[in-house]
Amino acid sequence: MSIKTIVSMVISVSMLLTAGLVLAGTPSPEGAQVSIISPKDGETVSSPVTVRFGLKGMGVAPAGVDLPNTGHHHLLIDVAELPALDKPLPADAQHKHFGGGQTETTIELSSGEHTLQLIMGDKIHIPHIPPVISKKITITVKDK
Repeated sequence: MSIKTIVSMVISVSMLLTAGLVLAGTPSPEGAQVSIISPKDGETVSSPVTVRFGLKGMGVAPAGVDLPNTGHHHLLIDVAELPALDKPLPADAQHKHFGGGQTETTIELSSGEHTLQLIMGDKIHIPHIPPVISKKITITVKDK
């Protein structure tokens, strides 16, 4: 085997090991809790809806920032099942990322019933271990 082949194999194995460690997830602080402060479960609201995030037992840090016992919020809108908890959370209309460290948002929702839920993600958007997930709430958006 040539030196070039050996070096290539070492680099490949290192990358795989590093990826495995990165994707393993970040431990959550014991007792950490995330919640939706407002709106309240069962509330009837008008759109746009301001959603305020609550967090106890850990801090908020922007995505990409590696500080102990921190993460950032992800808002799940009308999501029937939780996304994979061992991979970065999706980013789309139903999975909103707040990687800037935001603790509230204002969203447009159509008239009718909607569910909202928060989940904390680590510096690379992977849920903590164990995951820090809020209770799912249901709100009704009234016609304008």
